[in-house]
Amino acid sequence: MKKTSADGVVIIKKYANRRLYNTETSSYITLEHLAAMTREGRDFKVVDAKTDDDITHNVLTQIIMEEESRGASMLPVNFLRQIISMYGDSMQAMVPGYLEASMEGFRRNHAQFKSAVEGAFAHSPFAEIAKRNMEMIEAATSAFKPAAPTSPASKDDEIATLKLQLAELQAKVDKLG
Repeated sequence: MKKTSADGVVIIKKYANRRLYNTETSSYITLEHLAAMTREGRDFKVVDAKTDDDITHNVLTQIIMEEESRGASMLPVNFLRQIISMYGDSMQAMVPGYLEASMEGFRRNHAQFKSAVEGAFAHSPFAEIAKRNMEMIEAATSAFKPAAPTSPASKDDEIATLKLQLAELQAKVDKLG
């Protein structure tokens, strides 16, 4: 029996033993499952199994902490300090809305950029090169959709390859112009 709220939000129950129970699939899950659901755009609500209190915010924060501790660090120290300094400030109430709007703008700009680049090379001999470059840009900008951490050497190699391919693509575009 699938269990979701009236608005289609999957209900996750967290028990005292820290286990998470997905009421939609009738199975126990992990924080990694919740992270994957988030990346897939699935909406869920985590409730304390005993009190029925909404603890989604705490669980999402816990997921971020675990991602950060695995070396998939995305939040710079200075940014974290700025966030902490805003607690208790008169502007505190405005920060969540600002951060949400900023992140949505970033995602929208990323999607528009991707679409523009794909469209620009759709009917040219460079379509395959552009496609490969877009895949590499996707990998580089996946900071907001973190995957399993990679070693620093492979990231450096990936960035160097991306720079080289972008330079080659630019040279070819310059020749056409």
